[in-house]
Amino acid sequence: MASKSGRYSNYIRPASYFIDIVVLLFFAAQFDLDPIVNATFFSYIIITWILLSIKSNFYEIYRYTKVTKLVSLTFLQGIIFALIVFAFFGYYFEYGRESNRIFLYLAKSFGLIFFIKLSLHYFLKYYRKDLGGNYRITVIIGDSPKTKQLKEFFEKTPEYGYKCLKVFNLTDSNMQLTDIYDYILKNKVDEIYCSMAEVDNIQLNQIVNFADNNLKVLKFLPDNKDIYSRKLNYEYYGFLPILSLRQIPFDDPLNKFLKRFIDIIISLLVLVFILSWLTPLLAIIIKMESKGAVFFKQKRNGLDYKEFYCFKFRSMKPNPEADLHQVSKNDKRITNVGRLLRKTSFDELPQFYNVLLGDMSVVGPRPHMVSHTHMYAENVDKFMVRHFIKPGITGLAQVSGYRGEVETDQDIINRVKYDIFYLENWSLLLDIKIVIQTVLNAIKGEKKAY
Repeated sequence: MASKSGRYSNYIRPASYFIDIVVLLFFAAQFDLDPIVNATFFSYIIITWILLSIKSNFYEIYRYTKVTKLVSLTFLQGIIFALIVFAFFGYYFEYGRESNRIFLYLAKSFGLIFFIKLSLHYFLKYYRKDLGGNYRITVIIGDSPKTKQLKEFFEKTPEYGYKCLKVFNLTDSNMQLTDIYDYILKNKVDEIYCSMAEVDNIQLNQIVNFADNNLKVLKFLPDNKDIYSRKLNYEYYGFLPILSLRQIPFDDPLNKFLKRFIDIIISLLVLVFILSWLTPLLAIIIKMESKGAVFFKQKRNGLDYKEFYCFKFRSMKPNPEADLHQVSKNDKRITNVGRLLRKTSFDELPQFYNVLLGDMSVVGPRPHMVSHTHMYAENVDKFMVRHFIKPGITGLAQVSGYRGEVETDQDIINRVKYDIFYLENWSLLLDIKIVIQTVLNAIKGEKKAY
């Protein structure tokens, strides 16, 4: 009888591939296609699904993967696969006229695929926690605050399926690596966690060799050097291993294309269905209260620190200090209609022109005035990192409470921290959450003067 320690785990991913492809083919049978075209469509689905899944890491799901990651992966997979399906029916245009059937096919397929994926996720959690199956036997080498935290994590989250048998303290004079090896082999340990701070280079190499020679998974807890706590990217230049300080999701051409595609769609929708009628109306109101242009444009720094003109509805009286001093609370330069525009964030709507032009994105770090950018670049650590991506109409820092006037140094420091987190951990789901929260904040009128 097979052990309950998760020996069947290797079958989960191939089974998931098979089930999802069966779902796609089952619902694809609803199309009334010519037999040859139908066979072509089925083959097309299988090949493109497998290739897309490999590229998007759709099945790279682990026991520690969060539900939000599942949602994000499914959403990304759904959008790209929808484009693939429409491309097929675009080629066979005589079958592509009924777009409603195509959308229905995609909705049914991904609805069921997501339901199966989510059900499996929660079933495995239940199976590990309540039935004691699908677990990994682990040991920890090194006795430090971080190893104690790891052991506590294993004990308090049984749904992840880790059973830690023992923590080995190498500072104990009676403890030898050979004793640890014997214990690992005797108890059929699956994974070894080793504190880098507790072993020297010779011991480290010995542990690595033991794990390799005995087919044991070896993982390391970073030491006290801050650099190891970062999300490092490992790559090879020929045979030389190189560590990069950070891996930016937007460096992936697929992610870059997807974000730009969504930016264009959203900006077009806003321009056509909102700004097309709202702009003339606001233009009349703005002109009635004060003389000056309807739109206010100001130089900001964007991607790679390049300058561009950022558009807004004019909310202040024309003044020579607009490019030098940020707007403060109860600023006398703000007009009556401008105060309402700022409270509802409607003054930012013309920036969808910037999005369409490619200077900005819907979501990203908020751009600052050029004069302030130069000042922050000199005084705020890591401020320039936010220019690795396009600035946004809204951002993670803004929906997290750091928006509007920069009153203290801590305001801009916290804003930069959130911007860097967004840069390194971007996902479509995160963008959606930020957009929804921005809309809710606008409805509540929670925007500060900026």
